Amino acid sequence: MTTVLLIHGHPFDHTLWDPQAAALRAAGHRVVVPDLRGYGHGPAAGDVTRLGDFATDLAAHLDAEGIDRAVVGGVSMGGQIAMEFYRRFPARVAGLILVDTSPVPDDEAGRAWRYEMAERLLTEGMTVYADEALEKMITPYHVLAKPDVAAHVTRMMLATPPHGAAAALRGRARRPDYRPTLASVRVPTLVLVGAEDVFTPVADAELIHELVPGSELVVIERAGHLPGLEQAERVNEVILKFLAD
Repeated sequence: MTTVLLIHGHPFDHTLWDPQAAALRAAGHRVVVPDLRGYGHGPAAGDVTRLGDFATDLAAHLDAEGIDRAVVGGVSMGGQIAMEFYRRFPARVAGLILVDTSPVPDDEAGRAWRYEMAERLLTEGMTVYADEALEKMITPYHVLAKPDVAAHVTRMMLATPPHGAAAALRGRARRPDYRPTLASVRVPTLVLVGAEDVFTPVADAELIHELVPGSELVVIERAGHLPGLEQAERVNEVILKFLAD
């Protein structure tokens, strides 16, 4: 039995991983899928939540579950938290699953955008952002073709506390460069990306693949930023094969 820690992205909650968690448990794996600080039922956030804060929270969560070591997977911001977790606790990582994420820090314009978006979320709430972001989170044609997926993504975004989301945005604006961390990785690593992701495109996944020795790169066709929901069966198949290998 393999223990797998799955980390959701922004602005979502643990149910982002529902299809994968169900498939992995059915295959006999132990799956840990917590809500992050400031999201879902996670603990309340302060004004700034750094990726290191999330990583430390997750280490404490594993401690509470009596888990020493796990395969660590994350989507988008969750993937950056997974990189930070490896940077801080490499001995606790049996493998990495990095989905639609990027190791590159924000430039000045990127930092300014995150700070501005944090203020917008506090002022406007999550509804305006959810309306703007839906067709970037999943492909526009799946908004219509897969209404259950679109409703799930929208529901998660609307349920996220604006204060928690804003705190995470401020923290991500200050994140380090994870390229040196990835070059030091010495555990099996799976890199997944939606072929039509506009937030973290295939080029970002290719960079991670180039940096991590021996990593496996899989591009998921007809998917955007959240292939685990858009193409759940294909993603489940890839992850299960990775764990078996």
